[in-house]
Amino acid sequence: MTKNSLSQSTDLRSTLLAERDTAAAGAATVARDLDQVKAASTLVATDDEHDPEGATIAFDRAQLTAVLDQARRRVAELDDALGRVSDGTYGTCTQCGEPIAAERLVARPAAATCIACASSPRH
Repeated sequence: MTKNSLSQSTDLRSTLLAERDTAAAGAATVARDLDQVKAASTLVATDDEHDPEGATIAFDRAQLTAVLDQARRRVAELDDALGRVSDGTYGTCTQCGEPIAAERLVARPAAATCIACASSPRH
């Protein structure tokens, strides 16, 4: 590995780690919010089906659960990207084995597939 490629790898790892830290912090915040909604709902005797406030609590819980799932998937994507950096496969499409365009990696540093494979209807 050349000095320049080592520097690029270090920069890439730093960028991915920073994004991962941000995503993990966001996931932790949403998890706390969801815990608060769940705790608040146990303190109130609501009937989600008949109480107008119950529908709001159920909606908030469902929405936060979806956001938390998305945040956790983002952390997992970044962990996978860091693994590809470590094993030297970062920037290579996991589907077809072709290089992933630099523009795509700039826009989506955790991208595991090239644009063609990501656009394929089989996904």
